[in-house]
Formats: sequence, structure tokens, C-alpha cells
Amino acid sequence: MSIKYKIKNVISALMFFFFISGILFFDAGAAHSGEAAEIFTLEKTIQTALKNNIELHRAKENINAATATKNASRAGFLPVFNASYQYKHNYEDITNPLLGITNPEDEYLFSVSITQPVFAGFSIINQYKLAELGLDAAGLNEKITRFEIIYRANNAYFSVLKALKIEGVLQETVTQLSAHENVAKTFYEVGMTPLNDLLKSQVELANSRQELTIAKNNLEFSKSDFNTLLRRPINSSVELVDILDYVPLTNELDYYLALAQKNRLEIKLADLQIEIAEKELALAKKDYFPTVTLNGTRYQRGTDWDVAGGNGINDPNSWYVSAIASWNFWEWGKTYFGATEKKSRLQQAKLNKDEIADKISLEVKQYFLKTKESESNIITIQKAIEQAKENLRISVERYKEQIATSTDVLDAQTLLSRTMTNYYNALYDFKISKASLYRAMSMELAE
Repeated sequence: MSIKYKIKNVISALMFFFFISGILFFDAGAAHSGEAAEIFTLEKTIQTALKNNIELHRAKENINAATATKNASRAGFLPVFNASYQYKHNYEDITNPLLGITNPEDEYLFSVSITQPVFAGFSIINQYKLAELGLDAAGLNEKITRFEIIYRANNAYFSVLKALKIEGVLQETVTQLSAHENVAKTFYEVGMTPLNDLLKSQVELANSRQELTIAKNNLEFSKSDFNTLLRRPINSSVELVDILDYVPLTNELDYYLALAQKNRLEIKLADLQIEIAEKELALAKKDYFPTVTLNGTRYQRGTDWDVAGGNGINDPNSWYVSAIASWNFWEWGKTYFGATEKKSRLQQAKLNKDEIADKISLEVKQYFLKTKESESNIITIQKAIEQAKENLRISVERYKEQIATSTDVLDAQTLLSRTMTNYYNALYDFKISKASLYRAMSMELAE
């Protein structure tokens, strides 16, 4: 047996070993080592994001503020208590020959009053209703923010897993192409293959290394986005529990469209905005009516600080009750134009609801189609994976026997890498799109 033939067999066997190892790699997934880190499941990711998210905390504070506003507006129904202390200095005592001092030089007045609004053009009740609606709107905004955080947690989680898998595929591709480049170089040096085979191997290896660099950067960014969402240090290690199974969509588009129109919180918020606009219109009409208040006052007068009477103070202790009706019946169209503005705001709110409903239907259809597309791709590519693996195995065997070229092996390797990449893209895009679909329906995704 010639030395060339022995070299050929040894190198071919080594190359075959490397490629078969690669096939096993694609079955098992990428293996990554590093320091021990906190392991996150999808549920833990969602709960941590909800717990730490600033937007959600801000939305909850908005609920507290709206609650305080509602409680404050309730006071408009209740009487107002007032106390005042007044000092008045006249230039001299004012006297009357018959009555004596009628207006002392120094006069002190202490009074306590209670004022109860009776009618204010329905403004008090409308202000209270506005405060109630504001609280309801704050609650809906908090729930909308919560659904958004849940979606972003799903997106960040599966984006990391997708980037990790693709980086692993490309890492193994570089390893295998490096081994193939070494074999091609050895074959060329012993005169078994032309220079062209070696050059093709080197070019393909360089391209794969470039793709690997891009994949590593994508993975790092995905991890940073994950950490930022959970408000962890941006460079913290990210360890996730993979989810390779999936639950296909079982209903048609109309089912999800109906659910979205029924459940979507933005539509309910738009209804609230219409109610708010109606109350603001009613409030703007308050000056079409008079206001009526009741007032009761008790006072003490005196010529000294203790308001205990004195010369010129005929009645140091007294009280009175009054009913006051007032009406600004002419303000040059101010009330009319104010009400006209609010009518336009009400119409805008109604049109805004229609626009939101249309956008939601479009969102649902977009995410439904994207989810079904990814689902279909998963099924198709799953079959192609086995075919790509078998194609690579046959190409390696043929190259070992020198009845196939280096190009055949490189093409087979590229095909397998691309197939695996497409599979992981389809799998995790399906999960992200499905999360988007459920967000569009204001529903939590439970799998």
C-alpha cells in the first residue's frame, strides 16, 4: 500500500470523524460553558420583569394619583368650614351726638362660617364622575402595560434562545470547515487535489467566521436586552431553560379577530375616553345654569384683640344664614364656544375608537399570518433536516473516496447549516409571533 494511499485514508477518516461529530452536535444543540449563573424559566422571566419594570411601577403610581383625585373630588359635595380673624384701623373714632361712638378707631372681627353648595350647574357631580373615569382609565393603562411587559419578556426570552442556537450552529460550522480546510491543505500538499479545492475551503471558512462574529454580537445584544428588561446588570450571565416544543394554533382568523374586539383593553380605554369627553361637555355647560349656595356665619367683634366688644360695638356676638344664587348670564359667547370645543373633542374620541378597532384587526391578522407561516416552516424544515444530514454524510463518504470534490462537501455543510438556522428561526419566531398575537387580544399566553 502506497504512502499516499495511507495518508489519504488517515486524513479522510479524521475528516469523517469531524463531520460526524458535527451531525451529533446538531442533534444535541450547542454546548456552552461558563460560570454558574441564575437559571431562568419563561415563567420566572415574566414574573421578574413584572416585578422590576419601571413602566409598570409608574402605571401603579398613576392609579394612586387617580385614587387621590377621586377622593379629593368627593369633597365637592360636602360643606366647607372657614374661620377668619380680621383687624381694621380707622383714621379716628366716628361718633354721633346721640349714639356716641358708632365706628371705633380699632376694630377686631373673628368669624366662623359654613358654606354648603346646593346647585352648581351639575359641575360637582360631573367632576366626580370625571375623577372616577380617570381612575378606571389609570387601571386599564396599568393592565395594558402589564400585557406589554409580558410580551416583551416572551420576546426577550426567545430572542436569546434563537441567537444562542444560531451562534452554536455557526460555531460548529466554523469548526467543521476548519477541519475540512486542514484536510484540503494536506490533500493539496501531497498532490491529491488541485489548489482550487483548497482555495474554496479557505474562502468558505472566512465567510463562516464572519457570520459567526455577527451571530456572537447578536447573542450579546439579545442577552443585554434580556438583562435590561429584567433590570439586571447589563453584562450578567444569562442561562435559560430551552423550550423546543410548540403548540400550533387551532382556530381560524375570525376566532382571534372576535376575541380581540371583545377583550382588547385599548378598545375599553377608548370607550372610557368617550365617556370622559361626554362628562367634559356637560361640565362645559355648567355656566348655562346659576349656582346656589347656603352660608351660615357666626362672628364676634371688639375693639381689642379678644373681640369682647367695646365702645362703638353695638352687637359683639351675632350670626346670620344666607342663601346665595349667582349667574353669569352673559359672557360674550364664552360658554357656547367652550361647549362647542368639547363637542368636537367628543367626536374625536368616537373616531379614535373606530381607528383603534381597525388597527387592532390589522394587528391580529398580521400576527396570525406570521404565526401560521412560522408554524408551516417548522413542519417543512423538520423534514429537511434529516435530508440535509444524510446529504452531508454521503458527500463526506464520496469525498473520502475521492469521487466527490471539496465543493460538494462545502455545499452540503452550508446546506445543513442553513437548514438548522432556518429551523431555529422558524421555531422561535413562531413563539414570538404567538406571544404578539395574544398581546393583540389582551390575553396571557399559557403553554
